[in-house]
Order: sequence, then C-alpha cells, then structure tokens
Amino acid sequence: MSQVVDARGMRCPLPVIHLARRAADEAPGTLLEVWSTDPAAASDVPAWCRMRGHDYLGAQPHEASVVGGAGHTAYLVRLAGDPQRPPAAGATAQP
Repeated sequence: MSQVVDARGMRCPLPVIHLARRAADEAPGTLLEVWSTDPAAASDVPAWCRMRGHDYLGAQPHEASVVGGAGHTAYLVRLAGDPQRPPAAGATAQP
C-alpha cells in the first residue's frame, strides 16, 4: 500500500519539496503516491526520481468527484536506498 503526499493545489516547486521531505522520513522500498494538480509535476516528479536514484513508476489521472474533491494526477514513486543521497557517479549495482 502506498503513502500519500497530498500536494493538490500547490504549484511548482512545492509538490517536489513535499515529496522530498516525506521521502526523508520513509524507508527504502516505500511507495509514495504524490497527488498533484500542477501540470509541471508531470516532468518534475520523474526528474526528481532520476536525480535521487528512486524509481518512478508512472502517473494515473483521477477525475474530480464529490468525495475526493478536485481532479488530480497521482505520481507513484518507490524509494530506493538513502532518500537523502543521490547515487554516486559511476556506481554499479552489486550482484
């Protein structure tokens, strides 16, 4: 089950800032679902994952509803390794 980072209504760079703060508090392997209404998140979240060495698993649009409020996109991220430290240059996976 994923943990939600609710960044609906926030503009760039706030969704990624909230994602980074939450990632710092979670263990490797945690799934984070970033909810955002900001169109820039479509490129910002995957770029943040690449820079920090986390796995970007894709996006899923959600329509507006009476229960859930405004429509948003959910970006799914799996945390890998130390969420504070980007991968070392030239690092290779160990078998």
